[in-house]
Amino acid sequence: MIERIKRRLRGEGGTTIVEMLTVMIIMSIVFAGITSVFVAGSKAAAEQDRRFQAQLTTRLALDKIRRDIHCATDVTPVTTTAVTLKVPTACGGDVSWCTLAVSGYTNRYALYRQVGASCSSAGTKIADYLISQNSSPPIVFPEFLHAIGCGCLASLSVDFAVSVKGSAVGAYELKDTIFLRNSTRI
Repeated sequence: MIERIKRRLRGEGGTTIVEMLTVMIIMSIVFAGITSVFVAGSKAAAEQDRRFQAQLTTRLALDKIRRDIHCATDVTPVTTTAVTLKVPTACGGDVSWCTLAVSGYTNRYALYRQVGASCSSAGTKIADYLISQNSSPPIVFPEFLHAIGCGCLASLSVDFAVSVKGSAVGAYELKDTIFLRNSTRI
């Protein structure tokens, strides 16, 4: 019995170096393909997460500025990128909102909120990844209306265009016209 096992084992041939190299090359190609699929999926997931976070913070910024505008009695439009809201002290006092360019980028802006009559990057950063679609810097506050003779409240239009890619392609846009509930009807 032992002799039979020895004869059988002597007749067994091993794998040659050519066979080993062939298997290793095939496995390398398969693993490289699998790795590239995983890397692409990881990059897509990270991009989707950045886009979601940018859209979420912009929606929250719109809610926050909406509360400030509803409480305001008047608006002082500084430019189309900055505005100062006259807010009674019961609501926290005057507040300024502005967009400023993010350093190192050509078409990326951040939205800031600051207590007082001026706004700068020293204020609280509320949203990021705002872009300019038609002009540079972006027109965030396109219109302030307080029509005489209609007996209506003043209103401020807000336009936030968001894109993590820095271009208008695939941009997410939030637009709203918000009325100053504490303004006088004229």
